[in-house]
Amino acid sequence: MLRNREFRKFVILFSLMTAAVVMLGFVINVAAGILSIASATAFGTAFFAFTKARYKSIAQISDQIDLVLHNAEHLYIGESEEGELSILQSEITKMTLRIREQNHALKKEKEHLADSLADIAHQLRTPLTSVNLILSLLENHPDENERKNLLREMEELLVRMDWLITSLLKLSRLDAGIVAFKREEIHVNHLINTALHPLLIPMELHNIDLQIDVPKGIKILGDLNWLSEAIQNVLKNCMESAGDNGKLDIICEDNPLFTHINIHDSGPGFKKEDLPCLFQRFYRGKNSDATGYGIGLALCKMIITRQGGTITAKNHPQGGAIFSIRFPK
Repeated sequence: MLRNREFRKFVILFSLMTAAVVMLGFVINVAAGILSIASATAFGTAFFAFTKARYKSIAQISDQIDLVLHNAEHLYIGESEEGELSILQSEITKMTLRIREQNHALKKEKEHLADSLADIAHQLRTPLTSVNLILSLLENHPDENERKNLLREMEELLVRMDWLITSLLKLSRLDAGIVAFKREEIHVNHLINTALHPLLIPMELHNIDLQIDVPKGIKILGDLNWLSEAIQNVLKNCMESAGDNGKLDIICEDNPLFTHINIHDSGPGFKKEDLPCLFQRFYRGKNSDATGYGIGLALCKMIITRQGGTITAKNHPQGGAIFSIRFPK
C-alpha cells in the first residue's frame, strides 16, 4: 500500500494531525492526551484494515484481468457488496465477457478464412489442372479438328475460372462491407427482364419453356445491378435443374407488407439433406455429379439480405424446386 503516493501522503498528513491532537490533549490534561492517542490508534487501525481489504479486492480484480489478457477460458470475478468496487467489478465482468465474445468471433473468422482459402485453392486447382492437360494434348495432337475442340474446351474452362474469381472478389467485397448498394425504385418487370436477358439464348437452345406472371406497376427498393445478378444466379440454378425441355415459372405477388418473387422449375427438386445447406458457400450438394462451384446461391443470398430482403428454397408440392424471394415494403 505504501507504494501508492496518495496513501503515503495520507499517512504523513494523518501522523501530523494525530501528533498535533495528542499534544493539544496533553496540554489540556493527561486524560485528554490518552483519549486522543486511543482515538487516533482506533481510527488508524480501522482505516488500515479497511484500506487493506480494498487493496486485496483490487488485486483480485487485477489478477482476473491478467487472466483475460492471457486468454483464460474460465474466468470468475466474485461479487462485492454494494459500493464502488461492486460497480467496478460489474463493469469489468461486462468488459471481459465482451472481449471473450470478440475473441471467439475472431477465432471463428480465422477458421472460416482458412477454410475459404482452402476451398478457393481447390476450386481453382481443378480447372487449372484441366487446362494444363489440354495444353499437353494440344502440343502432341495432330488432328486439326480435335485441336479446335480442345481449344474450345480450354476457353470454356478459362471463362468459368474468370467467373469464379470475379464471384469470389464480389463475395470478399460484401464480406468486408465496402459495397454501397443504391436505394432506388425498381420495376419488378424490368428487374426480371434484366436478369433474364443473358439467359434467353441458352433457354432457347435447351428448349426450356418460360412462363412469366409479373403484374405491371409493382416496384421494390434496391440496387438494380446487384439484384439482377442475384436473380440471374437463381435462374441459372433452376435452368440446370430443369434440363432440356424443362419449364420455368416466374410469378410475382404483391401485398401491403411484402413483394414476393417465386421462381419454380420442373427439375427433380432438392434432396432432403441438401435443403439446410443450399446457401452455404462452396456447398455443392451430396450428389457426386453436382456441377458448379457452390458460390452462386451464397452470393445471391448475401446480395438480397444485405438489401433487406430474404430468400428461401424448398421442394414444390407439385414437383421441382421453388425459390421465394421477398422484399419488405
